[in-house]
Amino acid sequence: IEFLHRVADIFVEYFGSPADESAIKDNFSTVYQLLEEMVDNGWPLITEPNALQAIIRPPDVMNKLLSVVTGVSDTNVRSPSGTIANIPWRRAGVKHNPNEIYLDIVEEIDAVLDVVGNVISFDVSGRLEVQSKLSGIPDLLLTFKDPAVIDDCSFHPCVRYARYEADNVVSFVPPDGNFKLMRYRVKSSALHMGFTPPIICTPMLRYGQTSGTADDGLKGSIDIKLVARSISTLFNMEGKKGSVAIEDVSVTIPFGKFVKTATLNVNVGQVLYDEASKVAKWTIGNLNENMRPELTGTMKLDGTQKKSDEKPPLNITWKIPLASLSGLSVAGLSVTGERYKPYKGVRNIAKSGRFQVRCS
Repeated sequence: IEFLHRVADIFVEYFGSPADESAIKDNFSTVYQLLEEMVDNGWPLITEPNALQAIIRPPDVMNKLLSVVTGVSDTNVRSPSGTIANIPWRRAGVKHNPNEIYLDIVEEIDAVLDVVGNVISFDVSGRLEVQSKLSGIPDLLLTFKDPAVIDDCSFHPCVRYARYEADNVVSFVPPDGNFKLMRYRVKSSALHMGFTPPIICTPMLRYGQTSGTADDGLKGSIDIKLVARSISTLFNMEGKKGSVAIEDVSVTIPFGKFVKTATLNVNVGQVLYDEASKVAKWTIGNLNENMRPELTGTMKLDGTQKKSDEKPPLNITWKIPLASLSGLSVAGLSVTGERYKPYKGVRNIAKSGRFQVRCS
């Protein structure tokens, strides 16, 4: 599974996001070459972007135009440069100006909430995403303020695992560009105070016969309200008092098969209903305490379909910059092995994973 994730990441690195079916069809020659280098007789071989880019040139517009005009497909295979890197994940002779490195501590929570906002179950996981633009071969040492909250972690191959086991510090020579330094889960003991979600969602769905003529048929109604909490268990890493800004808020609403169609209205954002998949997506955007987003609507039911009592849960997505679910933060990030002093940026991001709300 990890190898399949790495293949997907390589395709995004080469073809951009999203690396969907059309992108693979347009670059089938490069895809074939990448898989030849990444897999040898069924075993993973070269999976680092820097090493692959030294062998296979990423496609560009000029190469595509030349292949169309001449009718000859460019193989994109580079000739050996003569400079072989001793580190598999970092190419030789890297130069940047200015030298800088950015580190994001991204934590996601998977949770199930009941209709009134009480948390039934939750689990917190995190990852460290790095954007490195450092010249030469720098040696980095990352320390945390409270490493005791980290549990069940996995690392990029550049990390010296023995050093982490001994001292709870992350020592590594970074790849050039974007990469995921580590993944981890948060210990349940670190979340002993529980979890108070930053958003309260109260959905209400009703199915049944409405008053009116017989031609109206079976109908139903839906009403969903959202409110941003003034107090939650999130750590505000900015150190400022007051409510946090919730970004990229959206609600995915699955309907049962017995729903023919739905007419939905919102007072904030926009809503789109896909009749083929019976799913509506309500995009709200930014949310603060003063806003009261509400979705209302009616549903026309299919009398020939068997109506089920099961109501699929809603899925809510949200993101809060400069906030943390566990309180994990960076104590220091030092660079040795090179003479320059790079710019270093660190930030925390809390966001939803599989965040579900049950319907009444």
